[in-house]
Amino acid sequence: MKIENTQECFVQLWLRLERTRRLFADHYRRFCIRNILKEWYGTRATDDFIWEVCNSIILDDDQQVYGYDALPRPKLYPRKHREFLRALVSVVLGIGIRKVSLRDLDAAYSIAFPNSTPININKKKKLKWK
Repeated sequence: MKIENTQECFVQLWLRLERTRRLFADHYRRFCIRNILKEWYGTRATDDFIWEVCNSIILDDDQQVYGYDALPRPKLYPRKHREFLRALVSVVLGIGIRKVSLRDLDAAYSIAFPNSTPININKKKKLKWK
């Protein structure tokens, strides 16, 4: 799969993440960043690549993310997955993490999981002044 900084690509990444989670559950494998990257990239997922993705993840509480940390289900707890996908796109495309479109990533989540609560539901809406 070719990674791009577009909403269409993000939808495919969200769906692929859920399919990977199901695959791992069926085979009793840990659903973690290291195993996801190994599944998606095979031998190209070197320790350096995995470290770079994990090191790029930005969490609100300044936690360090490790490759073997188990991830929750994307439908129920999407924020860690959003940051994982954001870091992955950043590393693969060689762009800064802040250049990855969060608006498109969040909209793609709502498209991939239409019955789930949108990620940014608690964000304050900007008021338009006339």
